[in-house]
Amino acid sequence: MVDRLANSEANTRRISIVENCFGAAGQPLTIPGRVLIGEGVLTKLCRKKPKARQFFLFNDILVYGNIVIQKKKYNKQHIIPLENVTIDSIQDEGDLRNGWLIKTPTKSFAVYAATATEKSEWMNHINKCVSDLLSKSGKTPSNEHAAVWVPDSEATVCMRCQKAKFTPVNRRHHCRKCGFVVCGPCSEKRFLLPSQSSKPVRICDFCFELLSTGEMAACQPARSDSYSQCPKSPMNDVSDDEDEDSSD
Repeated sequence: MVDRLANSEANTRRISIVENCFGAAGQPLTIPGRVLIGEGVLTKLCRKKPKARQFFLFNDILVYGNIVIQKKKYNKQHIIPLENVTIDSIQDEGDLRNGWLIKTPTKSFAVYAATATEKSEWMNHINKCVSDLLSKSGKTPSNEHAAVWVPDSEATVCMRCQKAKFTPVNRRHHCRKCGFVVCGPCSEKRFLLPSQSSKPVRICDFCFELLSTGEMAACQPARSDSYSQCPKSPMNDVSDDEDEDSSD
């Protein structure tokens, strides 16, 4: 079906509409063989709070952006190559239901659908597209992915030292390796994570120690249905701290 739609006028027209909705600031999306599989609004767990985002699934990329005017205008376009994507279901918790993780080497985050059926359809279509792409390219699925950031609201004190309380003056920071919310003194180190940035990025002292000694394997996610969790430190444990409200 995808091959049949690839060069159809209807598919070309649909992709053109998506391009126009993002305006001049968005990247061109029309290329030979690309097919728009589906679209919809998903709730993305951002740093500050969950927010509605418009998602478009193509046979080779996943695109999302902020909603300015539904069905008419979107901004802050993000394009994710599906070859690098792996997804994992998330267990329902409180008001956050029907969710799954979208994981890539550069960025990972949680999204939630309105219904269980919608979640199932999204996950099935994404998995099918990824499987088809890998089959055609002969590549293997990526086993490296960026940590999912723990939302600011989940931490009133530093998740490493367990002492520093966050205030308007004592700001929250995120370790780019484990995704923990940490205080400034616990995250003064920088380390080069090539999959995330060409420059050294902020990481917590605990991850810095593991990376420096080559023991980072001990800090891999233990569960696929929750945020990336690293072992507690002996104390019981992109740009710098970009705000999801402005840069998503």
